[in-house]
Amino acid sequence: ALAAAQASLQAGAFDAALGLLVTAEAGPLDEFQRARVDLVRAELGFTSDLGSDAPALLLKAARRLEPFDLELARATYLAAWGAATIAGHPATGDVGLEICRAVQSLPPTNGNPRPVELLLDGLALLTTDGHVAALPSLQRAANALTQIPLDDVLRWGWMATEASCLVWDVEGTREIAARQVQLIRDAGALAQLPLHLWQLGVATASLGDFAGAASLVAESDSVAAATGSQIAPYAALRLAALRGTEAQCSALIASAVEHAKVRGQGTAAIDAHWAAAVLNNGLGRYEEAKSAARQATTAPGLSPTVHSGLWALPELVEAAARAGDDQLAGTALQRLEETTVPCGNDLALGIEARCRALLRDGAAAEKLYREALDRLSRTQLRPELARAHLVYGEWLRREGRRVDAREELRAAHDMLAAIGMEAFAERARRELLATGETVRKRTAETRDDLTTQERRIALLARDGLSNPQIAGRLFVSPRTVEWHLRHVFAKLGIRSRRQLSSALSASASEVLVN
Repeated sequence: ALAAAQASLQAGAFDAALGLLVTAEAGPLDEFQRARVDLVRAELGFTSDLGSDAPALLLKAARRLEPFDLELARATYLAAWGAATIAGHPATGDVGLEICRAVQSLPPTNGNPRPVELLLDGLALLTTDGHVAALPSLQRAANALTQIPLDDVLRWGWMATEASCLVWDVEGTREIAARQVQLIRDAGALAQLPLHLWQLGVATASLGDFAGAASLVAESDSVAAATGSQIAPYAALRLAALRGTEAQCSALIASAVEHAKVRGQGTAAIDAHWAAAVLNNGLGRYEEAKSAARQATTAPGLSPTVHSGLWALPELVEAAARAGDDQLAGTALQRLEETTVPCGNDLALGIEARCRALLRDGAAAEKLYREALDRLSRTQLRPELARAHLVYGEWLRREGRRVDAREELRAAHDMLAAIGMEAFAERARRELLATGETVRKRTAETRDDLTTQERRIALLARDGLSNPQIAGRLFVSPRTVEWHLRHVFAKLGIRSRRQLSSALSASASEVLVN
């Protein structure tokens, strides 16, 4: 019954898992089995709700498991740490420190430490001693977490991207997340899938692949609806903020705040404030962006040590600098440098150089802008490179160098528009107009719009999935997929799947209007 409860949990059958736990508890259990019951119950509470009760329950289970299975206890401590970051409010602060102290008192592994141990050590140091102390362990963990076996993926794999995120390695994060999503799909572990899709969706959006991110968001929504998982719209929020679609982003911000308030997912509020900062920076509303970024970087609990807290710091530097609050911008820059300088990779140092340039003048500023462009051009993060062109062009215009400004602003505008970052593209267009250049506004072509479900199915078919595979991904019948594809082909004016790639690109292309 206990084994069946674990299997039902992984399959996303939460009610069945709970019933099987009751059956298991009715029989004679030894101490190890009782510890495993605690573990399944804690995992069930976390996976189905991601609420604030999960960290303490997982911590209790990990402690009970220590005498019997040290590796399982480590995996459970790791899950408890992750649950604490998601809860992310003062009520979990003491639990978070308890988790870290318990981890640091565990006996070391004989020989080379396993990936789970490296990651745990890095995260515990991050919480107790800060980013600089934790960085060597986190970097070792990031390198060790690229090929963990399926059993580890199923147990704690949703935490495997944490190290890459914390050392500013978005490309590594996406690589790990993509592999694990496929493993989870193949295993049919629906309970874990929304967590993995969240991470892959965020990384994919950050790289500027908005179509890919939208497909992952749609899949996550389908899985969550099928299992009843109550996960905040993290990836959708990242995508909407970068796109700069105010109405959609505002609705998702409200949804994330509600998850933080009602579900106890405090990190959702951090993400919401980050999204508001990005949205308002794109719209040129710098006071609003500054206020939102400050909230994202000063929230209590463990959350500010992780992704959104880190990514909100560049937003705070830009917003504060543009709002004329150089003191706040300088303080945010110092905090940013504590994480970027030790990492030393092109993304970290490129974003840092872009932020430092906002607070410099003359030749020093120009040198930093050029460094940012050089470093960011060596990464796959097109949104960050495009924004570097934008702020450099804005600076050149204010320096009276119109010709040079037009070159940078045109590069920014073309990149931002091609990616789909509407608010930032419009900001670049306004700056180009200020240089005296005539720019026509870009709008999305609206020919024969596909419905949301049609676009989901078209994207999956474009990626080579068969009708039964698409049906399984979206929890519909193959006949329904076939029906939708007929409508897609008719709307796009095509006759085969081979034409989907070019047709979808054309339907999302942009036309110039006055």
